[in-house]
Amino acid sequence: MGKKFLIVAVVVGVAVLFVAAGLYAGTEVKDVIPMNNKAYKKHEESIYDFKHKKHMTEYAEKYPDLYQLGCGECHHEQTEDKKIVILKDLKEGDEIKNCIECHKIAAYIDTKTRKKKKLKKKDVIYDYHANAVHKNCSDCHRKYNKKMKLKSKDKGYAPTKAKCKACHPKKKK
Repeated sequence: MGKKFLIVAVVVGVAVLFVAAGLYAGTEVKDVIPMNNKAYKKHEESIYDFKHKKHMTEYAEKYPDLYQLGCGECHHEQTEDKKIVILKDLKEGDEIKNCIECHKIAAYIDTKTRKKKKLKKKDVIYDYHANAVHKNCSDCHRKYNKKMKLKSKDKGYAPTKAKCKACHPKKKK
């Protein structure tokens, strides 16, 4: 009885450790996140390293009015009818979906192609991963630039789609 109990206790203890480690590993927030999604067969532009910690500490602390929803400013979910649900109560370490889980098409559709294919802008943002990511970033950057009264040539200007090379410098050959 005592030996069986000890073996079961050890097995349960090890299992608990693995589950706890898995939960912790799944919720770790990296300081820098390479925007290198494996869903893309080939990246047309250079890979941007998103400075998550810098956005969450430096910018969010300096400009709380731009980060009123905390993590929900960037992280959201969408319903089947394409309505955005802001994750207001999200906090660092909570599980989140990767953008590609909802924005399933690993591609970018430019305005000219979108119009030629007669696609609605909101549908392109909902379906196409790169369009969704760009909109998420550029919306916030526009708010920041407006608040700071910055133009594209000004120091400290947060890049938008109009300044692609700020995030995507030419690839080194």
